[in-house]
Amino acid sequence: MPFLLAVCLFASCKSGHQDFNAVDTDSAVVKDSVTALTINIAHDLAAKGPVAWLNYFQDSPNFFMANEGQLALHNYQSAKTFVQDTLVKSISKINLQWSHTRIDVLASNIAAIGSDFHEDLTFAWGETTPFDGYFTGVAIKTPKGWKLRNAHWSIKPPPK
Repeated sequence: MPFLLAVCLFASCKSGHQDFNAVDTDSAVVKDSVTALTINIAHDLAAKGPVAWLNYFQDSPNFFMANEGQLALHNYQSAKTFVQDTLVKSISKINLQWSHTRIDVLASNIAAIGSDFHEDLTFAWGETTPFDGYFTGVAIKTPKGWKLRNAHWSIKPPPK
């Protein structure tokens, strides 16, 4: 009986070790996929302007976005309305650069993102204004690829 218990314990530990390695492998794949998401966001914003955001927000009532600690967009529909009715009319170009990006894999289909960002917004009247800050968000894998489930932007105050 002790021998059988020892074999079962060994098999259990070995099985757990294999699962840990599988999670590590999955984690690397998720990190790579979410990194690609951030790269694609920046590329598409530069190429298509602010309307590109709609390709990266989760089309769900669960989506939300906060800005400077305030809830700005309550769901995907409010985000879509804001982007189409306001953002595309006031901003003609967005140049977004991520740096020091951290991706924490929470599951095979969900990850937290934290990143410094620099953004140059070109307004409809031609003025370009730089912004620096920090972004946090949750990315979720959907049937249409990785999307932002939620996002929060905070802007660093300009140097004095």
